[in-house]
Amino acid sequence: MRWLFLLLLVLNVVYYVWHQQEAPLKVKEVASLSLYKGTQQDIRLLSESRAATQAVVQDKECLYVGGVATPEVLEQLRQRLTALDIRARKVVGKLVDSAGWWVQVSPESQRLLDETVLSTLSNDFKDLKHKIMLCEGVATVD
Repeated sequence: MRWLFLLLLVLNVVYYVWHQQEAPLKVKEVASLSLYKGTQQDIRLLSESRAATQAVVQDKECLYVGGVATPEVLEQLRQRLTALDIRARKVVGKLVDSAGWWVQVSPESQRLLDETVLSTLSNDFKDLKHKIMLCEGVATVD
């Protein structure tokens, strides 16, 4: 057992000396980042890029209220919104990924339709939903 230990010890010393005689790795030169910047001189976060286009996108977004089962219930909802001075138009066809009948609230009236009014309407109309989507591509009846 002693001889095995001495053999392993000698092999470790030989391996250490052999490993030290290898040529050291050369240091790789790294070019400065300023050479690669070109026209883009700074880094913009996604939140910063969205903030610049938020005003443009906000004009193209509309509030949709509905998801009711029948057109009669939708007409009652539209009349209720009209009574609250909220202008709304019926949506012809289906919204993307949404079942039921919907109305589109005009952008001028969206500020009048806050969470308290929506919760009151949800109590009166079963399965009432609301969502904000892009206005373009949705057909409405004037």
